[in-house]
Amino acid sequence: MSDTVKDNPAKHRFEIVVEGITACAEYERKPGVVTFTHTVVPEALGGKGVGSKLAKGALDAVRAERSKLVPQCPFIAAYIKKHPEYQDLVVA
Repeated sequence: MSDTVKDNPAKHRFEIVVEGITACAEYERKPGVVTFTHTVVPEALGGKGVGSKLAKGALDAVRAERSKLVPQCPFIAAYIKKHPEYQDLVVA
């Protein structure tokens, strides 16, 4: 599996390509805040940890740019609940 999660600002999403298939975490941006709206992991990639790798990469990118986030997407919200080390990124 590729470890590379990339921001694709033109499509407003973070992406990871595995086995030639793209999974993504869609977002909306405002200055200093990234709102995650939807995560898509195609069925062919299900159960392989791709969603978790995507979430971790996206959240690490948000941290690196010193932004905050709003986890509207249930997948991202659940990931943060399981990984409280990202809770500090959530807009209070």
